[in-house]
Amino acid sequence: MAGSDTVSAAQVRLPLREVLAVAAGVAVSAGLLWAVSREPLVVLAFVAGMALLAVLLHLLLRLRPEVELPDFAVPDWSVTHAAIDRPDEAVAITDRAGRLVCANGRFGEWFGASAVPPRLPVDPVDADVVENAGRAAWRDGRAHAAGVAAGQNLLRLDVHRAGRGENYLVWRFVPVAEHNILAEVAGHVGGKTGRALAREGIQTAMVAPDGQVLAANAAFALRAAGSEASDLVGTDFVGWFRSDEHERVFYASEGAKGAPVRFVHVPVADPDEAGDVDPARTASLFLLIDDQAGIGDPRAGLPQIEALLSRLPLGLAMTDRDGRFLFANRAFLRAAGHEDPNVPPTYPSDLVIREDKGALADAVRRYAQGTPMAGDVAVRLRAAPDEPVSLSLAGVRGLGEGAVLLSLKDSSEETRLKREIAQATKMQAVGQLAGGVAHDFNNVLTAIIGYCDLMLMRHTPGDSDYDDIQQIKANSNRAASLTRQLLAFSRQQTLRPEVLQLPDVVAEVSTLLKRLLGEKISLEVTHDRELGFVRADPVQLEQVLLNLAVNARDAMAGGKAGGILRLKTRRITAADVRAMKSEILPIGDYTALIVEDTGHGIKPSQIGKIFEPFFTTKEKGKGTGLGLSTVYGIVKQSGGFIFAESEVGRGTKFTVYLPVHVPDPADLAEAAKPKAEARRAEWSGGGRVLLVEDEDTVRAVAERALVRQGYEVVTAADGEEGLEALGRTIAAGGDFDLVVSDVVMPSMDGPAMAREIRRIRADLPVLFMSGYAEEQLRRDIDIPNMHFLAKPFSVAQIVAAVEDVLRAG
Repeated sequence: MAGSDTVSAAQVRLPLREVLAVAAGVAVSAGLLWAVSREPLVVLAFVAGMALLAVLLHLLLRLRPEVELPDFAVPDWSVTHAAIDRPDEAVAITDRAGRLVCANGRFGEWFGASAVPPRLPVDPVDADVVENAGRAAWRDGRAHAAGVAAGQNLLRLDVHRAGRGENYLVWRFVPVAEHNILAEVAGHVGGKTGRALAREGIQTAMVAPDGQVLAANAAFALRAAGSEASDLVGTDFVGWFRSDEHERVFYASEGAKGAPVRFVHVPVADPDEAGDVDPARTASLFLLIDDQAGIGDPRAGLPQIEALLSRLPLGLAMTDRDGRFLFANRAFLRAAGHEDPNVPPTYPSDLVIREDKGALADAVRRYAQGTPMAGDVAVRLRAAPDEPVSLSLAGVRGLGEGAVLLSLKDSSEETRLKREIAQATKMQAVGQLAGGVAHDFNNVLTAIIGYCDLMLMRHTPGDSDYDDIQQIKANSNRAASLTRQLLAFSRQQTLRPEVLQLPDVVAEVSTLLKRLLGEKISLEVTHDRELGFVRADPVQLEQVLLNLAVNARDAMAGGKAGGILRLKTRRITAADVRAMKSEILPIGDYTALIVEDTGHGIKPSQIGKIFEPFFTTKEKGKGTGLGLSTVYGIVKQSGGFIFAESEVGRGTKFTVYLPVHVPDPADLAEAAKPKAEARRAEWSGGGRVLLVEDEDTVRAVAERALVRQGYEVVTAADGEEGLEALGRTIAAGGDFDLVVSDVVMPSMDGPAMAREIRRIRADLPVLFMSGYAEEQLRRDIDIPNMHFLAKPFSVAQIVAAVEDVLRAG
């Protein structure tokens, strides 16, 4: 304090207004007393008494001791700086105007001498966290935040208001200490707890996942190596033991003459971490118990065992032979959802739901009474009845009343995997449903488009109905593109693979991409040299590029300065893939297509769901959720792989890996042909066609289209009718030049009919019509001289397909 003044009670003067108020009150009281009694002596006695009371009060005030009242001066910030100068945390003080009043040296080292909270040189996400904490502290008086990164340090932030008028904020940044469970347990084994166990004859060792000893107490060293001073760290744990024909385990130094030992195995893993304990990746704590090791009092070792297990961060408990809890550490009770750790439950069955009580009680009783063994039982806890957990039980002997050791595992990771498998199964079913719907819808669209083509042949531009027919056909083609999306999602769309170079596909779509992206978003395209050929459908690859570019544009739409979309092609060798150590990507040569944006990014919780159908991060009404699922279907059907990487606030990168295709000379010649190669002259040879289609409208459209072109057409509604028509024609001395057939039909489908026809006419070509994928049908059918026409098709397309097949024959 800068100084203080001494003020006595005698110097305190009552205000004149209060004195006059007291005097008026006494006068009024005297007047009322006179009105009631009419006795002057009584009134005088009252007034005299009040005066005497006033004199006594004045004397008491003068006799009070002097009191020092502080007079606050301006704070001495050098003293404050000395108080907050701590080496283990950064402290800063700011005023209400946001100015830095004081900071210690550690704050300057971590954030810089010019930094002022909340404006600190940290990641943008962490900067928002710090700023929100400051606002919350001004509002609520105190705020906390965890996980603020400053260089190599991960800090915990605590902000609170201070000062006489609470006009200052005190900012404290404390490093988050990492908890090393292995080091802590190893310290206990090699320290006092291990020595206490050794004094009772209990050998203890901590073993790494690769089987090497990490720590051991003196009792284990004496039995294994013959000396308590032996250093066993780094040795092979299993090498210290031998087993006989009865599967009993002995120390190798003692042989069969020694006493057999029993193992109590405790996985050393943090129970607060999600996932089951994986023995292949988790260190282990082994307690070796020997009935002939001179333990002495059977209860002597139990307190030490309890002291050890209570300090371990593992869910461990022990019961007696009657199934009652002897003890349960806090980790076990916390994992079991027990609310009051100071009042443990009586039986393990008290922790589970009613349906599992009997099974758990029987398991505890069985392990307590039988030979020492270990096992697991699945139970549902009362605290979380919908999530089953795995409770490990091990029968133990030589620990007095202790009979069963229980360990509670967290099976949330296993539950998550089961959910993912169920989700994948569901998506496969949805894909099959989508493919079936698209196939049926393609039949409807084939009829609509075909009739539109036939009507347009009778109407010329300028007719009143011409524009309406064109609109119907245009909307039918739009519907056909939707069915292609459904088939792409179900990986059943018809692909027209070609041998091509990815830069050619990027060049074809670049002009359209620039119009789609707009003026604010710039497009950067770079290509590697010596890229390998790929075999894919260029139209579908363009669809992949467009979908990814549109998503990138939407992700960058909110930025004031627009953004950058980068398209790259990269040469990926087998050595590069091997260096990635990917469990998904097979080793081989690939040509990679990279689409990278500078948008807002995708949250880590959403990155695993983006390829699911109908999942979208866009606002309601601005996305169908089919774009990325369509991309995924096209890439997988093309034999490739797609991966997504994203960082919130910094953008997203999609990488498509397509296997390198080594083309033969025929493929190269086909790839070298110009895109706009003129069609050959129309077929003028005529011919007889057997048309087999179960959909009446599609059959009618195809028949009229072929008849108008000069073909003689015989129709059939299914495979059996088609065989009968072929038999009648051959019996009458005729023949067919071509069979045009649907694939999926009732009674007898198209492939079965084609195989029967080939027994009669081995060289008769077959043109299949279907909405399913051509490559899939070729693998399933595998008939020579087979051709394919994708639905929906127009009149011109079916005529051209028939002409091409007949010309090829």
